[in-house]
Amino acid sequence: MTVVTGRAERAVLEGGARRLILDHAARLLRSNGYHQTSLREIAEAVGIRKASLYHHFRSKEEIVEAVVNDGVGFVHDAVRAALDATGKADMRRRLEAAIAAHLAALHGHSDYTCASIKVFSFGDNPTPESVRGIRRAYDDLWRALIEELAGAGVLAPGIAPERLRLFLLGAMNGSVDWYREGRFDIAQLAGELAALVAP
Repeated sequence: MTVVTGRAERAVLEGGARRLILDHAARLLRSNGYHQTSLREIAEAVGIRKASLYHHFRSKEEIVEAVVNDGVGFVHDAVRAALDATGKADMRRRLEAAIAAHLAALHGHSDYTCASIKVFSFGDNPTPESVRGIRRAYDDLWRALIEELAGAGVLAPGIAPERLRLFLLGAMNGSVDWYREGRFDIAQLAGELAALVAP
């Protein structure tokens, strides 16, 4: 890719470049993982010099942190909105809506969400607190929903709530390996998955 310089490069950096950098970084992280994605590759994908990345980010770790947090954030926001929209619905409907929202956001922002799933480790660096905090908040959203389901008596007998949460999140996130748009219908998948745990 041609590297922009001078005035053209400044225009890129001032015109939404932070998001452009993250978009390319997410795509590279999704494909190559943490260790095989370099700052040079990200800069080349954007079309700027490597040094220009530091206008927006202090390090590779900061770029990866932003990508991972956005990946979780896109899904969290979608599920929260779905639950808010179904506040008075029956619990089975709320569960289906949450599952459908998770799947739609997971596949609608797939570079970010797949990178977020793939890049759990930050190399030799500890996982940033912001990443742990955002993931905890999303886990807590599902914990609260499953507590609602248990309280309403709609769960299949004998299901432990924490194992159910892990099962659901694992099943939904695992769909990145087999889901193809046009081949599967997200609403139908959500209904079928909900039926497994709330028959």
